[in-house]
Amino acid sequence: MGKKQRRTGSAPAAVVDGEIPVVGGREDCPCGSGKRYKACHGRAARIEAMKVVIRPFEGLAGERDWVAMREIVPAATAVVPVKDEFGGGTVTIATILPMAWPALHRADGEVLLGLQTGGGSGDASRDLAAALLKARELEPGNPVDDSDLPGPGPRLQDVLDLSGGFDVTVHEGFDFWFAADNELTPEVRESLEQANGAAVPTKRLKSVDAAYWVQMGARRHLRWVLTDDETEVLDGIARLHAAGESALVDGSRYVGSFRACGLIVPVWDLADDTEPEELEKPIVAFGERLREAMARTEPLTAEERRVRAGVVSRQVTLR
Repeated sequence: MGKKQRRTGSAPAAVVDGEIPVVGGREDCPCGSGKRYKACHGRAARIEAMKVVIRPFEGLAGERDWVAMREIVPAATAVVPVKDEFGGGTVTIATILPMAWPALHRADGEVLLGLQTGGGSGDASRDLAAALLKARELEPGNPVDDSDLPGPGPRLQDVLDLSGGFDVTVHEGFDFWFAADNELTPEVRESLEQANGAAVPTKRLKSVDAAYWVQMGARRHLRWVLTDDETEVLDGIARLHAAGESALVDGSRYVGSFRACGLIVPVWDLADDTEPEELEKPIVAFGERLREAMARTEPLTAEERRVRAGVVSRQVTLR
């Protein structure tokens, strides 16, 4: 028996102004090639969706705090306006939502957008914009709970009006998820209780941007998100570390750094009794020392190169 030939010629969906519409993967591609969509323009769309944007929040006011909320802060929110062309009003940016929902249209009409979600494409900004717009179309009281990759579309930089800045509020737990107890299903209540039980004490310093004190058990740490060039930061820290000037306060110790959403995040271990208020002046002073070290143009000394190699070996990358 001969092979059944695939239908060609007629497209299952109309091509308008050169735009190829999205159809089922097994349907004929609307471009008229005779190939299935998944092997034609669908393949190109998947490749485009998976392109990795190294700094997805670049260009947003408060980029450093966006990164911190996505990668290192357990419970925090920021209320920002939405541009008029996307419906106006506001959206509450949150670190994480129940069961890692991408977004929630709360019963009181407020829309919450969760930064800490699983999966997604290579562009977190586009994923988040798609979840935000989808949530606004839902009836109040419903979450966005699917993980479909978004097609081409706007990014947060297109949708949000951040001309007024990005003011972060750090919370002790996740009660901000809901306005009233009657919104909690048993499943969601369990998720809330688990999240509150796992939340670690966190404080945002006031004297510099995007520096977060955190207490994990008996240990305390400081993480500071920077937008400076990574090579220059590592060179500067190596110079300071070799000179014995990389500590913040007595009992603190620079332990390394990690990359998150394209930015570098230095980390310090702190003495067990160090409170966030004690770090305000020292972090400013360290920042000045780091700027001076980064501005130096002479090559690193042998000792500084050795220190830098150790610093780099302790780095990890968070997407």
